[in-house]
Amino acid sequence: MTTETIIVVDDDRDLREGIVEILTGDGFTAIGCETAEAALSAIKLHRPQVIIVDNMMPGMGGMSLMPVVKRDYPGVKIIMITAFSTVDNAVAAMKSGADDYLAKPFKRDDLLMAVKRSLESLRFEEQLTDPCLDEALSCLSNQIRRQILATLSTQGKMRFMDITRYLGISDHTKVNFHLKNLRSNNLITQDRGKAYLLTAQGEKMVGCLDLLSRKFSS
Repeated sequence: MTTETIIVVDDDRDLREGIVEILTGDGFTAIGCETAEAALSAIKLHRPQVIIVDNMMPGMGGMSLMPVVKRDYPGVKIIMITAFSTVDNAVAAMKSGADDYLAKPFKRDDLLMAVKRSLESLRFEEQLTDPCLDEALSCLSNQIRRQILATLSTQGKMRFMDITRYLGISDHTKVNFHLKNLRSNNLITQDRGKAYLLTAQGEKMVGCLDLLSRKFSS
C-alpha cells in the first residue's frame, strides 16, 4: 500500500512542524519546507498528492507559488492556509489554484478533513480519466447492473443462482442479460468454477460509484 505524500510550506517553524507531526501521526508522509523555492524542489523530487501552503511568506508567497505548481503539476491538490480569512482572500486563493482553504487558527480535525477531502477529489478525478469510462457509465445506468457490482464487491465470488437469490430477482433471463452486459464491458468475469467476480476495472468502477454517492449525499 502506498502512502500519500504531503508537502507543508510555511516559514513559521512551529506551525510547519506541528502540521507535519499531525499528518505523520495520521499515517501520511509529510515533508516540511520553509520557503516556496524549497517546496518547488521538494515537489519535483517527491511528487506529492497534496501541498499545504501558507499565504504570506518571505520571498515567493503562497499566491505566487500556486499557479506555478498548477502549471507544472496540474494533478496536485493545494490547500492554502492564511491568518486573514475573508471572502475576497478565499476567492483570490481559488483563482490562484487553491483547491481548499483553511483559516488560522484551525483545529487538527479541520486540517485532516481538508487533506482527506483533497485526496478523495484526486482519486475521483483519476477514475474519471479512464478511457473506457463513457461505456462503463452507460452500462451502469441500469440499477440491476449497479446492484450486481455492489453485491460482488461486498460478497466476493458468487455463482449465478446465488446472485439471483441475493438480489431477490426471480427473472433469471433478466439477470443473465445484465451479467453478460457487465462481462462485455470488462467489469466482471468468471473463474473456472463459473463463479462471477469483479475485474480490476469493475473494482475501480465500484469505487467511482461510491465516491459519487458520497459527493451527492454530502
